[in-house]
Amino acid sequence: MNPTLTGIKQRFGIIGNADGLHRAIDIAMQVAPTDLSVLVSGESGSGKENFPKIVHALSTRKHESYIAVNCGAIPEGTIDSELFGHEKGSFTGAIDHRKGYFEEANKGTIFLDEVGELPMSTQARLLRVLETGEFMKVGSSKVLKTDVRIIAATNVNIPEAIKKGTFREDLYYRLNSVPIHVPPLRNRGEDIQLLFRKFSVDIAEKYHMPPLRLNEEAQELLLQYRWPGNVRELKNIAERISVIEENRLISKETLQKYLPETTGANLPVLYGNSSSAEQPNSQDYADFKKERELFYKVLFEMKSDINELKKLVVDIIREGSDNIPNQDKALVQKIYKEVQNDAPVLFNESVHFAKPQSVSNVDDFNAFDETEEVVEENYSLADKEKELIIKALEKHRGKRKSAAEELGISERTLYRKIKEYDIHL
Repeated sequence: MNPTLTGIKQRFGIIGNADGLHRAIDIAMQVAPTDLSVLVSGESGSGKENFPKIVHALSTRKHESYIAVNCGAIPEGTIDSELFGHEKGSFTGAIDHRKGYFEEANKGTIFLDEVGELPMSTQARLLRVLETGEFMKVGSSKVLKTDVRIIAATNVNIPEAIKKGTFREDLYYRLNSVPIHVPPLRNRGEDIQLLFRKFSVDIAEKYHMPPLRLNEEAQELLLQYRWPGNVRELKNIAERISVIEENRLISKETLQKYLPETTGANLPVLYGNSSSAEQPNSQDYADFKKERELFYKVLFEMKSDINELKKLVVDIIREGSDNIPNQDKALVQKIYKEVQNDAPVLFNESVHFAKPQSVSNVDDFNAFDETEEVVEENYSLADKEKELIIKALEKHRGKRKSAAEELGISERTLYRKIKEYDIHL
């Protein structure tokens, strides 16, 4: 019987309902029955170590060995010996023969964590294993065979490392037969609250204390923080607050004391800024583009309104109001109400459609055009954006996820905009 998504999450202790997380689990389930290599990418602390376990547990190799190797924790001088083994006397301290992980895990699975930290010489050995299943121990000329499924993980930007010459391009394509991307915590929306609740309940049961609860403002702050350490950082903070704070209802002010940085908004960083300490990932940049599209949408609507207003008012100046349809008069009045607080006085207190003085020369029209330009310059972009957000929320009865999809932005961006504009429905 095929395992279900819910069953896999329960089995491996995965908490969350974010689309990106579900997509990663689904890919792991689909690729598990094959022998294809898998490359798991994602930021440090995002939970990459769960996915090789899922792939191995659902594969035909599940009854064989599973070995996890942290490549970044092994010194460069001994990494080849650890992976491929060595012969007695092959180097100082090699007092006996030793099997490497690839020999020990024959017929099973090896998980190479932080594979981007491997030295170039080891990468060449690893490529040979992937292509032919062959390797040689350090200090030996005898070729050995192994049948191992390789799953690798990294938080390094491999394409960038290839450009810098620190990672082999051919090895990347061999490892990346099936990519799995684990989303960072900041892109998982309300999963953050679920995880915080889970961690606080776990530590409460462990130390026999009431679990923590967050008030509404603290929950919003939890969603706005960038979580550079991802799930690992969230767990650390939940445990720290549980032990230190006596009051089990946590306010925004209390939570702020435990967050290293709360002044910076949860905004994506633009590419090309080499001075920034943190380079953005692809999801951040996608969020930035979606937010930019929302601004463009506001600008286009605003421009359309102003052009229509200009056309109608020019018609009124030329012909009077008798020949103007009632719906067009209503449009002029509507636009006037929207801009009267932001624009200089273009009309009187209310719009009247009495026939004005005739326009006798080009200068009169130029004067009108100058006035129209001032209206466009002072039209409030923020108010228009706030209005669009409110309309979307009202349309979807306060459901933020649906409203975000309607606006073409991410939930995370919508949360920040609601707080920024102090929107209450």
